Amino acid sequence: MRFLPALVLALAGVPAMSDAQTLSPAPVVASGNAVLTVAAEGRSAHRPDLAVFTAGVTSSGKSAGEALAANASDMSRVIAALKRAGIADKDVQTSNLSLNPVYADMSRQPASPLEQQVPRIIGYQVSNQVTVKQRNLADFGKTIDTLVSAGANQVNGPSFQMDEPDGALDEARVEAMKKARERAGLYARAAGLKVVRILSISESGGYVPQPPVMYARAMMADGAGAPTPVAAGEVSMNANVTVLFELAP
Repeated sequence: MRFLPALVLALAGVPAMSDAQTLSPAPVVASGNAVLTVAAEGRSAHRPDLAVFTAGVTSSGKSAGEALAANASDMSRVIAALKRAGIADKDVQTSNLSLNPVYADMSRQPASPLEQQVPRIIGYQVSNQVTVKQRNLADFGKTIDTLVSAGANQVNGPSFQMDEPDGALDEARVEAMKKARERAGLYARAAGLKVVRILSISESGGYVPQPPVMYARAMMADGAGAPTPVAAGEVSMNANVTVLFELAP
């Protein structure tokens, strides 16, 4: 409905402009030929070679300055622990730093109506987090244990990824186009037609992480100091293509 005025203008030979999009001419097909739209998906699964996670420290103090000083000291130990674990400086980036007041518990009976209306600040809390790229996945569990020993009380992740995903994505693209061609041929034969050519191709896609299967390595180990068990599983690259084919008798 929205595009009817622009379409009428184009047919009348008057250029039509739109703020949202530009109208492009439809693919030209031979008179009487049919067109077929096929959507297909290709997938390429690989073991990840990169784990991205966040780690940090939440510290408290009676004043904002005291909380910041305590957090700076705690976070310095965490950064030093990352370096000892072999994490390069380029793979550590501050991703969150926050300072928030801590209020008194107002659930008890207030001493006065004024206290009920104005919460009392009894301290401050500072949170500092860094985003870390772990490139040696075999040492990931050991890195986490080192961080916790150094005082980290916030660890989230990991997100397993591929450092250079272009090759895997190209594999998925090839598979998606192969499926689209095969499907188009199937429909064409069923309709008593044949595929003449491809008129257009559009693509979308990206990562499809597979949930890792966790295993109880710590329970199976002899010693109590076994590193935190982590399983990387697989990550998949997805390519979704929509292909417009011309069919003819």
